[in-house]
Amino acid sequence: MGLKKRSKVSAEFSMSSLTDIIFLLLIFFMLTSSLVAPNALYLKMPGTSSAKVPSTKRLDDVSISSSGKYRLNGKTYTLSSLEKELGRRARAKGSKKYNVTISPAKDAPIDNVVYVMDIMRRYHINGILAAEQ
Repeated sequence: MGLKKRSKVSAEFSMSSLTDIIFLLLIFFMLTSSLVAPNALYLKMPGTSSAKVPSTKRLDDVSISSSGKYRLNGKTYTLSSLEKELGRRARAKGSKKYNVTISPAKDAPIDNVVYVMDIMRRYHINGILAAEQ
């Protein structure tokens, strides 16, 4: 009987080609991740070099009721009149020197809070969001 010998296929494979590909992918992702700008919120952290005494003067307060009414220091405003009043006060006190607290009611619509924050951003007003417990 003339049986031919089969050529045996090696079950081994080279790990060096696999490590080369992984190394190239690692380099590629490291380079591309350094080019992507992070989408982060930039916060001003307090410095340790200056120890300022906190001001004792009362800040203006914008309160937002659950029905969507705006009050600035107890006086009721519409959104457009609130914007005009905050703009007038910001110009009077100077840019970035006007501080306001936002006090929304517990069940106030979040859209109304965002509208007030947007007005404050437009006029460069520093804001503190005071949430009710």
